[in-house]
Amino acid sequence: QVRLVESGGGLVQAGGSLRLSCAASESIFSFNPVGWFRQAPGKEREFVAKISSGGVSTNYADSVKGRFTISRDIVKNTVYLQMNNLKPEDTAVYYCAAGERFGLTVADFGSWGQGTQVTVSS
Repeated sequence: QVRLVESGGGLVQAGGSLRLSCAASESIFSFNPVGWFRQAPGKEREFVAKISSGGVSTNYADSVKGRFTISRDIVKNTVYLQMNNLKPEDTAVYYCAAGERFGLTVADFGSWGQGTQVTVSS
């Protein structure tokens, strides 16, 4: 029911930064957590970051902890993923999704966006 649209991807050199946006068609933050996932060619879709429905707690994959920050703007119905100190291994299509249950797996989320490409050059 909820429509999500990702944007902000692009090409950046290693060590650079990007900020991804996930715009929701309606206010969902009082009811659902929101997560970011990524998928590289030939790889499984993997968890990146999650923010709780109350915006109080966050979770990060070990591979991005300390470099990425998830946040939200409740007025704009938008969730952000600030990515700093990017590495070539961060190259992937990034997706946002609304959480349906407690958990950090793909099965715990629904209402997926179409994704935005992030490419990090060495």
